[in-house]
Amino acid sequence: MAKDKVKIADIRLKTDKELETRLMELRKEQFNLRFQKATGQLANTARISAVRKEISRIMTVMGERQRKAAGTAA
Repeated sequence: MAKDKVKIADIRLKTDKELETRLMELRKEQFNLRFQKATGQLANTARISAVRKEISRIMTVMGERQRKAAGTAA
């Protein structure tokens, strides 16, 4: 489980484009996990929570960057 955990510091090192790409990958994975859960094929239910948390971390960093850019522009 610790192997799958992504640290916020690692996310902050990535570029905006890399974050957008990773976010799209995670959203697709989240969709597939929900589909597997609905059909009873999901073996690792903890992965749903891990994906959701990683999406949240990425969204947080992206929001911080947007607010910082808006603050310096104003």
